[in-house]
Amino acid sequence: MVRIFFLFTLSLWCMTAKPQTPSLSQNVSTFTINAPQLGGERKIWIYLPNIYENSDKKFPVLYMHDGQNLFDSFTAFAGEWRIDETLDSLKAETIVIGIENGGDNRIDELTPYPNEKYGGGHGDKYLDFLVTTLKPYVDEHYRTLNDKENTMIMGSSLGGLISFYAILKYPKVFGKAGIFSPSFWFNDKIYDDVHAVESIDTKLYFMAGDHESCEMIPDLERMEELIRFKLTDKKLYHKKIVHNGRHNEKLWASQFEEAYLWLIN
Repeated sequence: MVRIFFLFTLSLWCMTAKPQTPSLSQNVSTFTINAPQLGGERKIWIYLPNIYENSDKKFPVLYMHDGQNLFDSFTAFAGEWRIDETLDSLKAETIVIGIENGGDNRIDELTPYPNEKYGGGHGDKYLDFLVTTLKPYVDEHYRTLNDKENTMIMGSSLGGLISFYAILKYPKVFGKAGIFSPSFWFNDKIYDDVHAVESIDTKLYFMAGDHESCEMIPDLERMEELIRFKLTDKKLYHKKIVHNGRHNEKLWASQFEEAYLWLIN
């Protein structure tokens, strides 16, 4: 059932959002950057901490996917994550970069390997854009703490899959990751990738709902079993299963604050 919902939502990513009052905080803005790896330009959302303009401090950075769903109900498909409202209320000192998804190319961009039925498999290009084009731009134009310990990545569903793949492929870039409802079912090669790494020293927060799909929790447990033997410190790993949690923005938005606080502290 979840896969049917998953494909249904994909077909609607590029449709005009339902008319709602924009809900952006004053700390959110957008810019467009050339993305040669993705064959064009890409719109980027950025959240700056409340104290940014009146401070000389440098800040950690959280990179997130599906940027149009993070901050604004006007652009969100099925409800926003309320990232800006949550971080404002916490007086959080973190920059958030939201990468808009590629619409019809979303499956291609957020999957490291193809699926027999659904295609995809161009996640390496997407991560190359993030790591070698977008991150250097952000570090140059904003006051960032650009080391591994202060560079985070987070996403849900396919965004959770690509976030986990990112920490395996770029272990020296990402020091923390929030992985919500990851689509590990898309291709079993993701498990082979974990087998192949010598160790994992990235802080990992996994979250899923117990009413998402029949394979979500078993897939998560299978991955957990592999990760346990690779972690350099057991304290780097946390898993949360949300009772009655379903595969949607409501679940992910409700769990963002807890995940963020665990990762940042």
